[in-house]
Amino acid sequence: MAQGTLYIVSAPSGAGKSSLIQALLKTQPLYDTQVSVSHTTRDIRPGEVAGEHYYFVSKDEFRTMIAENAFLEYAEVFGNYYGTSRQAIEQVLSTGVDVFLDIDWQGAQQIRHQMPEARSIFVLPPSKDELDRRLRGRGQDSEDIIEKRMAKAVDEMSHYAEYDYLIVNDDFDLALSDLKTIIRAERLRIRRQTARHDALISKLLAH
Repeated sequence: MAQGTLYIVSAPSGAGKSSLIQALLKTQPLYDTQVSVSHTTRDIRPGEVAGEHYYFVSKDEFRTMIAENAFLEYAEVFGNYYGTSRQAIEQVLSTGVDVFLDIDWQGAQQIRHQMPEARSIFVLPPSKDELDRRLRGRGQDSEDIIEKRMAKAVDEMSHYAEYDYLIVNDDFDLALSDLKTIIRAERLRIRRQTARHDALISKLLAH
């Protein structure tokens, strides 16, 4: 069976990467594509489902997993830990399913170091003005917070060249089409196609 591909997707807040991933998943069957579910030590929020949105664990459990090298990457954010389980990712990939991981550039660097065969995609907004408009459109942040988010976005965007693919999310439908094209091209790579069509190739080459 062909091994699935791990896709790392990064973007500044407001560029639309989460919306793109969710839209992509709606067009793909579960046996083809899934999104990675991270572990976290933060409390479960109303409407969240354990095992679907996050795996919720205690800080002691998380630290034990760190000690056991159980994470492909992890980070501490505002006093809570977030991490990507190596076993969970490898288990899904082994069934031939592609996995999408929505993560920042620092986490992407950690994962690329451990899984160089992963593919990475960076999503850019069409302009700083549009990014500012999208951040303000949420209507939930103060001016100070928006300025901090913009500064963080510029820092995030400066790492775009570390990625395999670049998508500019100006027109959402076009950006989604670009994302689908990347997946399609990766699935047509010789390694995936050879594993998928092994029996056919053997027959075609038989003397």
